[in-house]
Amino acid sequence: MTNILETINSPADLKALSIAELTSLAAEIRERLILSVARTGGHIGPNLGVVELTIAMHYVFDTPRDSFIFDVSHQAYVHKLLTGREKRFHTIRQPGGLNGFMLRSESEHDSYGAGHAGTALSAALGMAVARDMSGGTEHIVSLAGDAAFTNGISFEALNNIAGQTKRLIIVLNDNEWSIDKNVGAIAEYFHRIATNPMYNSLHSKAAELVEKFGGKAARQVARKAEEAAKGLVGRGVIFEEFGLVYFGPIDGHNLPLLIETFKFLKQQNKPVVLHAITQKGRGFQPALEGQKKFHGLGPYHPETGETKTAAQKTYSEVFAESLSRLADGNDKVVAITAAMPNGTALDLFRPKHPTRYFDVGIAEEHAVIFAAGMATKGYKPFCAIYSTFLQRAYDQVIHDVCLQNLPVVFCMDRGGLSGDDGPTHHGLFDISFLRSIPNMIHMVPRNEDMLADMMYTAMLHDGPSAIRYPRGTGPNSALKEQPRALEIGSAEVLREGSDVAVFALGSMMAEGERLVAMLEQQGLSAALIDPRFAKPLDRDCIAHYGGRCRLLITLEDHVLAGGFGSALLELVSELELQVPVVRVGWPDQFIEHGKVEALRAKYGLTAEGAMIKAAGILHSLLPARMSVS
Repeated sequence: MTNILETINSPADLKALSIAELTSLAAEIRERLILSVARTGGHIGPNLGVVELTIAMHYVFDTPRDSFIFDVSHQAYVHKLLTGREKRFHTIRQPGGLNGFMLRSESEHDSYGAGHAGTALSAALGMAVARDMSGGTEHIVSLAGDAAFTNGISFEALNNIAGQTKRLIIVLNDNEWSIDKNVGAIAEYFHRIATNPMYNSLHSKAAELVEKFGGKAARQVARKAEEAAKGLVGRGVIFEEFGLVYFGPIDGHNLPLLIETFKFLKQQNKPVVLHAITQKGRGFQPALEGQKKFHGLGPYHPETGETKTAAQKTYSEVFAESLSRLADGNDKVVAITAAMPNGTALDLFRPKHPTRYFDVGIAEEHAVIFAAGMATKGYKPFCAIYSTFLQRAYDQVIHDVCLQNLPVVFCMDRGGLSGDDGPTHHGLFDISFLRSIPNMIHMVPRNEDMLADMMYTAMLHDGPSAIRYPRGTGPNSALKEQPRALEIGSAEVLREGSDVAVFALGSMMAEGERLVAMLEQQGLSAALIDPRFAKPLDRDCIAHYGGRCRLLITLEDHVLAGGFGSALLELVSELELQVPVVRVGWPDQFIEHGKVEALRAKYGLTAEGAMIKAAGILHSLLPARMSVS
């Protein structure tokens, strides 16, 4: 039997296929996705849901001349398979392989890179306006999930589309899920449209007409049926209130209907929205039964969907369980997430304290201001947001929280490298962008027990604070029965030394321990210090070791520019200490996707890397018989 997928070297190859062959291709793609992602891990559920949509888009339109913009772009695997990357698909999310998201440098068919939600409509409008100004005729097609419409940026774009362009196609991929079940009025609104029986009766007749007969006459009759259907829901079609013409909802897995509909939309000289109902995880029963789990996950068994059970709790799970215990003893503790209950593990908190759990949708800016509002009324909001996503709410952190000195706690999951997800998800900037803000306290735990201590400290602190912790598991440190409050800005000396002082922040402590051992083997006396606080710094500790030792070394899972090492260097200068400082961290560039250990080795975030970077200074400190290798 011919494998159709293997014959697709570009979208042009699709256009020679019959509907029957396209249907077979869809089945092949699903099988390929299930088997490939089982080995590499990735966003399997979202991609299984857009197979027919993506095939139909490429069948009707012509990339790279026409542009497809995928919101978030975690659902672009099918697009990659159809645009000349099929033979490299087994490398997706692997070191040196295909990126898990759209990447402009990867292919001419990737017109816009993404990784965060809510960007597609604004980017598509910008591209459409640029096309109009240049006199172009190409099509701009934006595919956004229903969850993207819980993000304010999407509505900012909707407010401008009708007034700024006459040709733009928006595909609303409605599967009722982001990572968790979608929440809020927008999700309920889409559900009402999709389930209105009278509306759908008329609408289904229109769809059947287009599918059966095609052609201009059928589409005109179908359009009248659509108008009659819309009359049943009155002014409820929100997109038309923004000046866009709304079509749907239609079956997002019906290839003939999708193709005919896209051909019709292609001819429109007005901005349009196509509402497509899809099924996340379609074709893979484990993904249908485990929507949250199969949004994005590591390797799994392709037959059963079973994954390897973690031997220990992740930092996210320790965070959620620690927060639950804090909430047990303090009825003012509340938890806030921006559509990430599973990723932040707050789905463990939710059943224990359901009235104090708030999911605001993909709306980080709103989450932070909402938290600030609660804080003014005496509550203690713990705002669980990935480090990379807190970037989206920077103004709100400054203006609404820190300026008013409100006791909001930012719990930043994925603080540090995020491995296979790549540069859109690495949390490498939060120390830099938070430590410059007055009133902010920034804490970094070296193990799980200290995370619990820092959360307790933050709960007691009467002002804003932030805690960053890495993805995955830590050193498996047992938690005390009762967490203890830390002295704000105090470092912890784990080992005394007089020649070199190593300041190892958070998850870099293991490398710090290795570095101290290597220095000791070279005949040097090395101190090991856990800074614990990126802000404020322990002035007395740094002054002591800066005056006593002949070299200070900082280790951090963060960019060097503006990070912890920079903060320490600034304090050394302020104290007029003459000790040299060697900083180890990420360079001034976006770091690619890959395995954390391999990337740390590549960029020198290891004990060996620190020895090499400090080699010149260490040579002057070593006894004559020793040498730095």
